[in-house]
Amino acid sequence: MLQAAGSARASRGRGRPGGQAGVFTDERGSVVPAELDAVEPDPLVRARARQIAARLSMPRPRTGATVRGGAGLLGSLPYRGGSDDIDLDRTIEVLAERPVPEDEDIVVRDRVRARRAVVLAIDVSGSMRGERVRTAAATVGALSAELAHEALAVVAFWSDAAVLLHLGDPVSPGDVLDGLLRIPARGLTNVGFPLALAQRELGRVPVRDARVLLLSDCVHNAGPDPRPIAARLPRLDVLLDASGEKDVELGRELAARGRGVLEVVRGHRDVAPALGRIFAR
Repeated sequence: MLQAAGSARASRGRGRPGGQAGVFTDERGSVVPAELDAVEPDPLVRARARQIAARLSMPRPRTGATVRGGAGLLGSLPYRGGSDDIDLDRTIEVLAERPVPEDEDIVVRDRVRARRAVVLAIDVSGSMRGERVRTAAATVGALSAELAHEALAVVAFWSDAAVLLHLGDPVSPGDVLDGLLRIPARGLTNVGFPLALAQRELGRVPVRDARVLLLSDCVHNAGPDPRPIAARLPRLDVLLDASGEKDVELGRELAARGRGVLEVVRGHRDVAPALGRIFAR
């Protein structure tokens, strides 16, 4: 019987052929300070994790505020040598106030890349060591590059959770990794709780710009069934860590409920290609 903080009452999940026997409990989880019971990470592990994150976190070059011929919503922008589709009404309004116009007083129509907001939920239950640390480092590094000019939040979770980075805070991959590595080993995994925290973080973000990325083995053994929570998110993608015990079936169901995709990774080298496929959709 699981010893949960709220109640020891537990039930086995059903209707999941091919998956682990899911354990659903009444435990709700708590948000705790990341510094609570912090441990000092192994210097070699920390150095290797930072090296992996840094290699993937180089910001991609941006050619400007618009994406020519790409996805995005049409918007009116100052001319900067890109689009030649002039917004006449807006341009006339500007020129009426500026007798000697400059190039940027010409207003054009172009597609604008939507500012995305992503909450990364990282499973730190059990022991964060070996390939799990390297996979987490690669994920943090790759996302900090993908979202260099956008918004990222990071939640570390076990049966409880700690928010390491809120949406809108400056992103430092090294600081996020240090926070992860200082969390002591935890035994149980409450997958639903960080999803609820992610929903709260994204509460003020337009649905079309918001998504959650879950990095976990999805072996859920504490807290209520996470699938209903996944269904309430704007989008949930699952990066399933298959380096040890795993529940691929639950990961697949969570992604389906969250209108996202499942990508299985077996090591840190799989992370960047998997994220590329996720963000291409």
